[in-house]
Amino acid sequence: MPLFLLFIAIPLIEITLFIQLGGLIGLGWTLFIVIATAIIGAAMVRSQGALAMDRLRRSMEDLTDPSEPLAHGAMILFSGALMLTPGFFTDAVGFALLVPGVRQAVFRWAQSRIKMRSFQMGAGPAQTDPNARRKPDDRIIDAEFEDIPSEHRPNHNGSGWTKH
Repeated sequence: MPLFLLFIAIPLIEITLFIQLGGLIGLGWTLFIVIATAIIGAAMVRSQGALAMDRLRRSMEDLTDPSEPLAHGAMILFSGALMLTPGFFTDAVGFALLVPGVRQAVFRWAQSRIKMRSFQMGAGPAQTDPNARRKPDDRIIDAEFEDIPSEHRPNHNGSGWTKH
């Protein structure tokens, strides 16, 4: 129900703002502001998005929790969608989401409402047993091999998917 109310309220707010500001500053300036905010917003989203991708890449390299950089990237993407939507209210919300302090506050609010059970990086025994810990010798593979000389060829033509 709250989502339905947002789908009704946001267009009504946008229409009201268009009528009020259009009457105050004129049609030409209103259209100019809408187009200018879309262009400026796209440039800001591009630069903020690049910074968020760098933070995400660093968290992956350092094997730290990537939830914050991912959330910031999602908010930047959402702000870009809001700023490409014509309107003053959506532009204001979109520009607000481009401010790192606002994104941080939204992330902290969402983090307080979400319970995370566990977090792990990479594959390992934790996928099958959450209480198992990775040992240093988990990367050792004990195997035997036999080198087949090139004169030994298979005695069949193959399936057609491979070349022999």
